[in-house]
Amino acid sequence: LVLMALFSNNVSLAAPSQMNDTSRRLYDRVMDEFKQRDYEAALAGFRLFIEIHGQSALAANAQYLMGECQYRMGLYKDALNSFYNVIMTYPLSPKLAASTLKLGQTYEKLGDQENARIMFDRVVNQYPDTSESEVARKAIAVADSNNHANLGQSE
Repeated sequence: LVLMALFSNNVSLAAPSQMNDTSRRLYDRVMDEFKQRDYEAALAGFRLFIEIHGQSALAANAQYLMGECQYRMGLYKDALNSFYNVIMTYPLSPKLAASTLKLGQTYEKLGDQENARIMFDRVVNQYPDTSESEVARKAIAVADSNNHANLGQSE
């Protein structure tokens, strides 16, 4: 009986470790595809990763990188969904600032300057001491200078 109890404890302790190894291996393999700029393969891999390992510590990164793949492939509406999913599904993720910034950049690609500005302002206000905030400030400055130039042309 004691041996069974010890054995069952060892199995339950080994399972999370094996799961972490499996999720890390898959994540690393998909990251290699992403780094090789094979965005279609990486997108499929990150989708699979989230399906299998949606509760892992790497899931928010995988969701964010799905959005990156879609963005780089010009699938901007899909990218919006992926970046919003990071924010909604993983509210404590370190990818929140990056996802919010990417939402702004994606709205820009779609020609939606109003929503782009909302996202850039959100990055600056909610994540002021991040590199994403610097990028958002620059995007706001460019948008403001373009608006002033356009106002000057219309007069």
